[in-house]
Amino acid sequence: MNPYAIETYYGHFFDPTEPTAEDIDLRDIAHALSLLTRANGHFKEFYSVARHSLNCAYEAKARGDSRRIQLFALLHDGAESYIGDLTRPLRRHLPQFTQYERVLQALIFEKYADTALTEAEQAEVKAIDDAMLYHEFLTFRGMALFETVPPLAISLSYDSKTPAETEAEFLEVYASLKDAL
Repeated sequence: MNPYAIETYYGHFFDPTEPTAEDIDLRDIAHALSLLTRANGHFKEFYSVARHSLNCAYEAKARGDSRRIQLFALLHDGAESYIGDLTRPLRRHLPQFTQYERVLQALIFEKYADTALTEAEQAEVKAIDDAMLYHEFLTFRGMALFETVPPLAISLSYDSKTPAETEAEFLEVYASLKDAL
């Protein structure tokens, strides 16, 4: 066994420095993201990365974006399920982490979306992610992160769903989007 591998919830051994598609499991992604918190746990309520990802997919749908954009919005933080996340202020000082994350995220997109994002699609997913970030901090901390308020088509509120319910919802939304492509 690789001493640098992690064992995932569903029993895969995963080396984050040498990821392979065979070691990536959507169930592991949904499970881990349902338990990981946004803002490193500094919100006043539990708010998971899976809920954030679902809201990004719902926002893409509300904006009239294609199912393809909705799928990428759902999966955009999938790498965090294997390597965690770093806050933006720290991330800029650790480019190697960002490179590992990019490789892993591309592998997740390739396996579960069958393709890469175009530049326009990347820009749309980033705009949704940034809008969600702004409105999450406004909703859960009362903080406005940017001078310009990005548009948001859905409403955010505290979600009382359990991590298990959020995990199941993540998998259901993925299946509905993937089947529709």
